Amino acid sequence: MKNYKLNSENLSAISERISIPKYDRSKLKTGIVHVGIGGFHRAHEAFYTDQLLHNQNITDWGICGVALLDFDTKIYNTLKEQDGLYTLIIKELDGTHKKQVIGSIVEYLFAPEDPIKVIEKMASPEVKIITLTITEGGYNYNEATKDFDFNNSLIKHDLKNIFTPKTIFGYLTQALKLRKERGLKGCTIQSCDNIQGNGHMTKRMLLSYVKIAEPNLVKWIETNVSFPNAMVDRITPATSESDILMLKETSGVDDAWPVVCEPFRQWVIEDDFIEGRPAWETVGAQFVANVEPYEKMKLSLLNAGHSVLGILGALIGYSTIDEAVHNENIKTFLNNYMNIEVTPVLGDLEGINLSEYKTSLLERFGNMNIKDQIDRICSESSAKFPIFILPTVNSQLKKNGSIKMAAFMVAAWAIYSLGKDENGKVLNIKDALKLILDIKANAAKENPKAFLEIDSIFGNLIDATPFVDAYTSAYKNITTNGVEKCVIEMNNNLANNN
Repeated sequence: MKNYKLNSENLSAISERISIPKYDRSKLKTGIVHVGIGGFHRAHEAFYTDQLLHNQNITDWGICGVALLDFDTKIYNTLKEQDGLYTLIIKELDGTHKKQVIGSIVEYLFAPEDPIKVIEKMASPEVKIITLTITEGGYNYNEATKDFDFNNSLIKHDLKNIFTPKTIFGYLTQALKLRKERGLKGCTIQSCDNIQGNGHMTKRMLLSYVKIAEPNLVKWIETNVSFPNAMVDRITPATSESDILMLKETSGVDDAWPVVCEPFRQWVIEDDFIEGRPAWETVGAQFVANVEPYEKMKLSLLNAGHSVLGILGALIGYSTIDEAVHNENIKTFLNNYMNIEVTPVLGDLEGINLSEYKTSLLERFGNMNIKDQIDRICSESSAKFPIFILPTVNSQLKKNGSIKMAAFMVAAWAIYSLGKDENGKVLNIKDALKLILDIKANAAKENPKAFLEIDSIFGNLIDATPFVDAYTSAYKNITTNGVEKCVIEMNNNLANNN
């Protein structure tokens, strides 16, 4: 089988092997700038938009993908060489693969190379929406102060070097300032990250920055920019070399960076777009008045569930999420955590069958074809725990409810942060706070409470005696007996009490 390099020139030949865009990409205008063109964006928003563009009458919603950070060089070069095209490989539960070329990204910019070009693109009159996948840590929120972190060295740089910013806040501020100065209309800034109230968070963090950087711009933003909340969901593991090879061998498509994902997808969006929006609802998105119940459910169950499986699985020595969930002891622990600690604090979820949702999560986690890497799930846990797990803890503490399993998870994370699994194998810890995590994790060997002193993560949780007691007990138990024995003991205690 002849191999074809994925690019516009070879699309016709590739179309004989796999599905390709049926629309004329040369006629598309860039209506959306998206910052953060990693795997999730390409499996989610870019996929929805690609499906929408197959309606030949729609030409206003092409995407300009922005690679914001220095280490995004590879994805930028890949998209540039492939004319913005990439292959989406959907891995079904039965082991079959659905492959299609996505064409909705029609422009691509590398911010470190030409920051002014990115600012100008964001300020372009044809751009109506700026969307973001900048990860939970990208919002520069300090859990202890509940506010914007002006101590961040990158923020200090942006305040002094307004035309060569390094953070999203520097770019957005200068782009919106240009729109105001040129008498242009505003736009919508839409977060696609796993943060409850992600639109509210985006607005609050941006305005915090603007009040210092460009105070005269605040009122204009409040009047001319909207920040809809959204809940996003599609498990998208990191692409492996075997995925690239499989695509080439089975389809003859030479794609340097395809995206793999599960079949499930969900996008629930608050309908608050100040200058128009794509009709994403025609391809499966939901537009609602209030996203909060969906967000809370997904963050507290799916994302927290991922962290449970990731941290516990990493300590035992697993490398993928499906391995962890197929350990019946860990699966039972996760099920107990979802039922006993999370469900009681979710409130009224009208129109949602919570029991079915939790069952579906366990099935999705167990998809052996996805092979979602535990490394990926555990990365940046310092940004994930305050969003996925600690809100459940705080809600339960207010009602004197159960926090033992969440405390066990924090203890397991503290031990994970020492950098080795229970077999002595070195763990690949990727975290912006890796240095402080290492210091506090080592201090916790003598005094377990030391780990809870990271107030940017835990806030004042160290003052909550019931949690500290449960955490300290769990830490000592895991250290003495190992994760799985502790999990079995907790499961048995719950079963006997019921």
